[in-house]
Amino acid sequence: MFMQCTQIKDIPLPPGDSDNGGLFLPEGFEAVVVVDSIGPSRHLAINDNGDIYVKMRYADPAGENMVLRDTTNDGKADIQKRFGVFDQRGYYATAMRIYNDYLYYSTASKVMRQKLTPGKMVPESDVEVILTDDYRSSEYGYSHIAKPLTFDNEGHMYVPFGSPGDICKTKALKRVPGTLAVNPCPELEWHAGIWRFDANKPNQLQKDGYRYATGIRSIVGMDWNHADNTLYALQHGRDNLNRMWEDLFSPWESAMLPAEEFLRIEEGADAGWPYYYYDQMKGKKLLNPEYGGDGIIERDGADFTQPLIGFPGHWAPNDLHFYQGDQFPERYKNGAFIAFHGSTIRTPFPQSGYFVAFVPFENGKPGAWEVFADGFIQKEKLVDTDDAGYRPMGIAMGPDGSLYLSESEEGKIWRVMYKGDKTNFGSEQLALMEERKALPHIRTPDKINDDLTPARAEAGAVLYNQHCGACHMSSGKGDGSRFPPLTGSEWVTGDQKRLINVVLEGLQGPIKVNGKPFDGIMPPVAHLENEEIAQILTYVRKEFGDDAAPVSSYYVKVGRYYLERGRGKYSDESPEDDDTNDEEDDVD
Repeated sequence: MFMQCTQIKDIPLPPGDSDNGGLFLPEGFEAVVVVDSIGPSRHLAINDNGDIYVKMRYADPAGENMVLRDTTNDGKADIQKRFGVFDQRGYYATAMRIYNDYLYYSTASKVMRQKLTPGKMVPESDVEVILTDDYRSSEYGYSHIAKPLTFDNEGHMYVPFGSPGDICKTKALKRVPGTLAVNPCPELEWHAGIWRFDANKPNQLQKDGYRYATGIRSIVGMDWNHADNTLYALQHGRDNLNRMWEDLFSPWESAMLPAEEFLRIEEGADAGWPYYYYDQMKGKKLLNPEYGGDGIIERDGADFTQPLIGFPGHWAPNDLHFYQGDQFPERYKNGAFIAFHGSTIRTPFPQSGYFVAFVPFENGKPGAWEVFADGFIQKEKLVDTDDAGYRPMGIAMGPDGSLYLSESEEGKIWRVMYKGDKTNFGSEQLALMEERKALPHIRTPDKINDDLTPARAEAGAVLYNQHCGACHMSSGKGDGSRFPPLTGSEWVTGDQKRLINVVLEGLQGPIKVNGKPFDGIMPPVAHLENEEIAQILTYVRKEFGDDAAPVSSYYVKVGRYYLERGRGKYSDESPEDDDTNDEEDDVD
């Protein structure tokens, strides 16, 4: 069943779900759930006949892509098929775009394309490899290697190559607090930038491309704005300001900073990574502490490409779409929709983001950002990322101007439609969405009242006495012979990754604690939930570890991932899973 684009536009819009699929939208908009629970999904693209192409997150022998079709015009996909390549590094898969009748998609290592076949859901052409990432050597390692894509009007394809980490350090120094970084940064030759390629030339390597822009740590969301013929992208800011520089940055500052930057990128742009970060509260680019900054020093920050908007830290903007359709009210034309995947490292404050924003553009200039689609989260206050439920990921426009939204946890896709009066759409219809900025997962957290450490430690105290107190004693001092003390122990105050490994895997001596030898067996307590383990360790570090930093269930989840899959212990040799906020490094 194949319909031309003109036919699609003439078909009446399907009814929205009675609850809009759980979404909160501006007045006059409706949403229908196209499909639910197809599996973790990334970016998506819509063909002229309404077929939906989805980049799936994980490797599958049947193919890493999925195509969906609605044959009854009720807005629900009733046919779904897998197709494409099988790539063992599929968990970094990101891009799904249609350009000049070709379907382009990516994995961690490759960008591929297939010619779309009219009337067919699955392309019948051979897979062409357009670009292969040859992973230029780095002493640090490899992170942020997802391959989102966009295209200009002249046959060029744009691909970001992310930085290997937070900052430009050698592998030996990457997790050593208070250490300076490499200057000048050699990684900028092959990382932390956007390269331009021939969209039609097969078998290219990174060296065959042209470095179009630099100084951009990590990009998952970018789009070519055809209204001004310019590239735009959203940078994921660095992490770990408090973890690495606790004397300079408080946990609250580390939760809020640095900004996620919405950038207009012209040829030759330099956004300043790794030397500078953007402070959205001060409205300035400041020198990173690894290069002598202290949260105040600007030095040459003003000389680098400045963001159009600095969004709060760690919101993880994972897709960007400039709306070209006519279905929505005029104020949405040429404006930018942004999918915020949400934070993972705002502990000890609530996690934040997890919604779709809209930035109106007038005469080429951006206005204030708005909440466009909310309701993805399943709890009012997000202690950890696992509480989120759904995490917005991809945005694409259908041939009739409907907007499609994907999420990365379960594989749910929504179709958003406008059915109100376009001529009278304005501030009154947006008022309720403006109020949503005051909700805990969007607003700026209070430095005292929103600190979750006391509540988590209190819950951890109960669990500690239930599962740990019999050996380590309620005082944390151990029994003096068989069971080591926790109070003042370097095992407690040190890297939380080691502590997580001990709980998940157990520990068998001999070891030394506070200079005294112990040689016993601690059985694993991996049967506990991730959040329960996080609560115990937060309590232990607060009560017995000189008020050491709390532990997030996200990191327990990552540690379990490495141990259960035989990938070794969770340590500094492990990739920094997400980025702690960068979606492409998440462990599901």
